[in-house]
Parts: sequence; C-alpha cells; structure tokens
Amino acid sequence: MRESIVTTPHWNLDHVPYDTIDRAQARSQPDMLYLVAAASFVEIASDLYTENLVNHFENNADIVGWLREKWQFEEVRHGKKLRDYVRHVWPEFDWDAAYAAFYADYGPRCTVEALESQQSLEMVARCVVETGTATFYQALAAHATEPVLSGIAARIRSDEINHYKHFYGYFRMYDSTHPPGRLRVLGALKRRILEVRNDDVECALWHAYATQLGPAADKAEFHDLRERITRRVRRHYPVTMAAKMLLKPLSLPAPIAHLIQGPMARLAGWLIC
Repeated sequence: MRESIVTTPHWNLDHVPYDTIDRAQARSQPDMLYLVAAASFVEIASDLYTENLVNHFENNADIVGWLREKWQFEEVRHGKKLRDYVRHVWPEFDWDAAYAAFYADYGPRCTVEALESQQSLEMVARCVVETGTATFYQALAAHATEPVLSGIAARIRSDEINHYKHFYGYFRMYDSTHPPGRLRVLGALKRRILEVRNDDVECALWHAYATQLGPAADKAEFHDLRERITRRVRRHYPVTMAAKMLLKPLSLPAPIAHLIQGPMARLAGWLIC
C-alpha cells in the first residue's frame, strides 16, 4: 500500500487558491463532498472539547495556553478552509443548516466525563485522536483528484502531525513523574480508538447527508454512502504510520514493537471513517 505524501504547489492555509479549483473535477466525486463537509463540521466544533480540555488541565498554564492559542486556532482554521472549499464547489449545499444540526446533536456528547480521569492518560487519548486525523487527511490528500482539495488535506495533515507531537510530549512529561503503566496506557488507547470509530465522523456525515436529502434521507442509503467512502479512502490509508503512532506511548522495546506492529496496523484501520 502506497503511503507517500502528496506534493502540492506552494501556498498555505491562510491563502488557499479557491479560484483555481477544478469544479467539474471536484463534483465528479460527490461522495467526497459529503466527507469534506463532515470533516469541516468536526474541526470547527473544536470549541466543544477545547473548553473541556482546558478545564481538565487547568493546573498547567503551558498546556492551557497551547490549547487555546495554537491547537484550537488551527483546528477551527482547518474546518473553515474545508467549509469554504465545499461552498465553492457545492453552492447548493446548505452548510449552515447542516452544521447547526450536527452541533445540536454532537454537542451534548462532548462532556468532561468523556475524558480520561488521569491527565497522562488523556494525553494518550489525544494521541489517538491526532493519529486518526493525521492519517485521515493523508489518505484524503492521496485520494482526492481535485488538486486544491488534495493540497488542503496535505497541509492539514502536517498540522495534525505537529499536534500529535505536542500531545505526546505532554504525555512524556506526565509519564516521567507519575507513570501510569503500560496496561493503563493500552486501556486508554483501546477506549479512544473505539470512541473515534463510533462517534465523530458518523454523526457529522449523517447530518451532511440528511440536510442535503431532506425527507428523502434514508438510513440504508446512508449506510451505503458510508461504506463507499470507507472503501475508497482506505485504499490510501497509511496503516504502518498509524500503527507506529499508536504504539509510541507504550514505549515498547523495539523487538516487541515490531512484533505487534502488524496487529496494531489492523486495529488502526478502524480509525478511518
């Protein structure tokens, strides 16, 4: 399976060349437009869990400052760039209505109680989330046939890798003074992988689909849509990269890490869509 990084022309997320979008090419992949809209919802809604994280780590000013000033800012920016892409390519889609429906549904699920009670283990959970987003955007960048979308996804992927590094660094800080132990780290990894699989994307994709279809929205048809998207994006999913990122907080000896990388790679496949 190819896991190369997509190379794109020189521009950044502050200056996305929306005027160069190949709209015909973008609209030739209608399923992907649902997925991009769904991703924009989750990213822009980062305020829901930023406040929870800020409260959870309120005793560490460095973490709180980074969450508010860097992490949340970049997450929201990701969402807005994806939203603007959808609006350029798919103007008939009522993004505002779909996002409002998603926010009303998803908001109550984002509670402090959903966080790991031990701060070090919540950093492990954050590493899982960032693994999921970084690998998702790498797969999207490789799958997208429209160059601007591919470029946006590749640049978001770079940001998400940096977020992972920060959360992992904070985990190491906690681990150096109050190590939770590998079994508890493994438990946090498992819990968060299952949550990622069953929550965010499913909810967001449904509201994108249901808003567009209105009364014609059908659960069976939605299931087919989700399955098509999953199959297509998985062709480009970097399973080895995901496995290595998920294993890192366990700090396993190299021979053991190599031995279980295969099973972890299969588990990592659950992180995509």
